[in-house]
Amino acid sequence: MSVRELLPTASPRAARRELWALARAHRGLALLTVVALVGAAAIGLVVPPLLGRLIDIVIDGGDSGELTAPAVLLAAAALAQGLLTGAGGALTARLGETILAVLRERVVERALSIPVAQLERAGTGDLLSRVSGDVAVVSQAVTLVFPAIARAGLTVGLTVVGLVVLDWRLALAALLAAPIQVLGLRWYLRSVVPIYRREREVQGERTQQLLDTVSGAATSRAFGLGDAREEHVRASSQEAVDVAMLGVAKVKRFLHALNGAELLGLSAVLVTGFALVDADAITVGTATAGALYFHRAFDPIGELLMFFDDLQEATTALARLIGVASIDPPAEPERPAIAGDGSVAVDAVHHGYVDGHPVLHGVDLRIGDGERVALIGTTGAGKTTLAKLIAGIHPPTRGDVRIGGARLEDLGPAGARRTVNLVTQEVHVFAGRLADDLRLARPDADDDALWAALERVDADGWVRSLPDGLQTIVGEGGHRLTPTQSQHLALARLVLRDPPVVLLDEATAEAGSAGARLLEDAAERALAGRTALVVAHRLTQAAAADRIVVLDAGRVVEQGAHDELLARGGSYARLWGAWSASRISAPADGRRRASSRPR
Repeated sequence: MSVRELLPTASPRAARRELWALARAHRGLALLTVVALVGAAAIGLVVPPLLGRLIDIVIDGGDSGELTAPAVLLAAAALAQGLLTGAGGALTARLGETILAVLRERVVERALSIPVAQLERAGTGDLLSRVSGDVAVVSQAVTLVFPAIARAGLTVGLTVVGLVVLDWRLALAALLAAPIQVLGLRWYLRSVVPIYRREREVQGERTQQLLDTVSGAATSRAFGLGDAREEHVRASSQEAVDVAMLGVAKVKRFLHALNGAELLGLSAVLVTGFALVDADAITVGTATAGALYFHRAFDPIGELLMFFDDLQEATTALARLIGVASIDPPAEPERPAIAGDGSVAVDAVHHGYVDGHPVLHGVDLRIGDGERVALIGTTGAGKTTLAKLIAGIHPPTRGDVRIGGARLEDLGPAGARRTVNLVTQEVHVFAGRLADDLRLARPDADDDALWAALERVDADGWVRSLPDGLQTIVGEGGHRLTPTQSQHLALARLVLRDPPVVLLDEATAEAGSAGARLLEDAAERALAGRTALVVAHRLTQAAAADRIVVLDAGRVVEQGAHDELLARGGSYARLWGAWSASRISAPADGRRRASSRPR
């Protein structure tokens, strides 16, 4: 089994650089956020000294009038700190969500431009886990973790300053907690960062297993692979649980270290304060303020250190998102070539997905402008691979592919997409209005053009019968389309796109018997006037083609017209005979066994 080549993850330095660049684009909001957070933390500094002053007044036997000013200042400080803390949290969340929105758009933009070959090597589960799970982690961090860390960090920093100003000896005593905190944090970060990185990767692998299991449910049932697929899902889920529990164990040990540091530091401050008061070096109020400063700082320190747990998870997720956002889009030639016509030339093409395991061996193929060629062969013969090479999805390992005399590399990704379209049996219907789904192929198409495309593939009838016609909401959460209707939409998109070269890779295979006949007729009309290579799963499609090409083990073994190949008595004649016999022995309802259908 080959190892998946996961999509890139940005290095910590690259992630910080990208995040800083995004923040600079919103420097006004960022400055306002800093002012609110710093103001809230600074106002909090006056609380311990004011409380200490109240204690000193009481101990010295002062009258009630002397208590009024400190009490009023305490109330005002509490109110101001509350307002600024709330404003700072809201501004931090707003800034974070604004940055995340920009990043999310870039991730989606890059995800849509990732070469299909790279996406196939990584697996769609890796991409889905990033644009769903990682985005959710970062979003939660933006609204909860980042504001809390900002508040805690500023509170700790300014409180330490206040403690030093109050009495340097109390500050020195408080520092006894620092070695435990620093060493504990270093150990924690070294041990937990790889765990979180692995946890995100495992979640991507689990998503891929679930996708494979759900999308291949029918095949698993047909071949009795249900238990094996269930075991794959169970194993990937168990690995995710094991990695998560390993992280929990590290957190528990870290918490024990923090509790020990708090006990040591507070004890040292209290003992030092008692000694200084006993020596008349400071007042009871000052000693009390020192203890309050330490206690006030230690809670945010614990919060800050504990939030490193969430911060590391969010940082890992952010690095994975930035890794996708930083993928360079496929390069376009400075002066892209233009295909002269719809002819296709495949010259000595070799290809393999894994080194040492070739799929195609020196394939030569010529398709004339406007010619329709059927590509047939048994499963694993290389039909889909050849179609993907002609579509420009994969570059050949060796050899050359030309469309209208221009090399695919010279056309560039955009030129190749304009010239060649690949339609497979896997059709996605996007959530939204049916008209918008069709306009993905041609955004400027008006309703008349949409109806003309639907009529071309004989889909206008069922679309008119929908509750709102072209405005009907389809896809997830909307009107559910049948496999035949979904494929009709794909063929209508093809008509709207109007490419000179079309590749149909078993595009009618998922429909039932009656649906397949409808789609074959629709495909016939959609392909009219275009060069077409049809990967045929029904030999009636092959028989209607201008020419038939038979692939076997990655090599072209036969080609010619239907009658010519039957008379030759070779591979095609044997496939035709087996297929004809399976049709005769098929059940009365028209369904055939999967094993009898030539591929």
